[in-house]
Amino acid sequence: MTARIVSIGTALPDTRVTQSALRDLFAAQPGFDRKSQRLVGAAFDAAAIDTRHVVLPQLAGAADDGLAVRDGDTLLMPPTGARNDEYRRAAPPLFAAAARAALQGSAYDASAVTHVVTVSCTGMFAPGPDYHLVRDLDLPVTVERYHLGFIGCAAAIPALRLAARIVGDDAAAVVLVVCCELCSLHWQTSSHPDQIVAASVFADGAAAAIVASADSAHDGLDLDGFATHVTDDGEKDMAWTVGDSGFEMTLTPEVPRIIGREITAIAADVLGDLAAVDAWAVHPGGRSILDRVDSALNLDAAALSPSREVLRAHGNMSSATLLFILRDLLADAALADGARVAALAFGPGLTVEAATLTRRRAVA
Repeated sequence: MTARIVSIGTALPDTRVTQSALRDLFAAQPGFDRKSQRLVGAAFDAAAIDTRHVVLPQLAGAADDGLAVRDGDTLLMPPTGARNDEYRRAAPPLFAAAARAALQGSAYDASAVTHVVTVSCTGMFAPGPDYHLVRDLDLPVTVERYHLGFIGCAAAIPALRLAARIVGDDAAAVVLVVCCELCSLHWQTSSHPDQIVAASVFADGAAAAIVASADSAHDGLDLDGFATHVTDDGEKDMAWTVGDSGFEMTLTPEVPRIIGREITAIAADVLGDLAAVDAWAVHPGGRSILDRVDSALNLDAAALSPSREVLRAHGNMSSATLLFILRDLLADAALADGARVAALAFGPGLTVEAATLTRRRAVA
């Protein structure tokens, strides 16, 4: 039985901050010399991001009685426990908001959900987000729950793969997939180039998909196939570790170069005939990653526009980002029935996750 994404919903924190404001704040940190300030300016200005949403209003200069992360223009470094406590407070409402939006856009109500797959790499607690969705959405208490953690930016594709496997095994299954990342909780006030790059792109957001058996009554994106590939190097260039002052993201300049060097062979291997692809959903880990993919695959000038637009408006929301792009493709009236969609995402390892999808429109 073919599995279909029948609806995608998204949710964002209330606080929206401009890239220039975040750039100026980060560059003003004590101990940043002129070289570090130039690096901050270059990284933030080259990111092709206009705005980002964050769960910490203080980052936008607003008063807030939650996690203290700012004293004037000085960013504070709360301990990991305090940051995780804020994740435990702020993440469940975003998980629930995205899930409600996905359900509202589908033909299913909460009582129809049989499986829940949650995704996150920016916090952890138990009972976790999967449990809270059962309570917050009044899902059946018998719903099967799975949580995928620490897969990073690539995690939406494994989550959809799991949902497709479930539906393939049980045609009556209705799977709720929800990704939520609060990357702003883990900003590091370091002048190290890797931390500057990470600070220049990551943001907060949540997205959810309803995956069920394909039928002629529902629009959607059929999940046709999946593939994964571990590159020969990159293990130390994209990493996510737990430190004493938050989770520490390593994102070196080698990542775009590795992707640019290897993506042609990988894409041909895991996606097949690239000339048959009508639309692309490529995770915008950063502008340079999109540029490398664009160049290596010799894509049409507009092919990565959906990815670039999500990056411009929201930044890199880690695992949730790909679902934002698929949401926009699902809403694109110009994407015809039968159009082939290729999805690519990149995670720690360096791991490339891929999916092929087909746009299907309901039969009147």
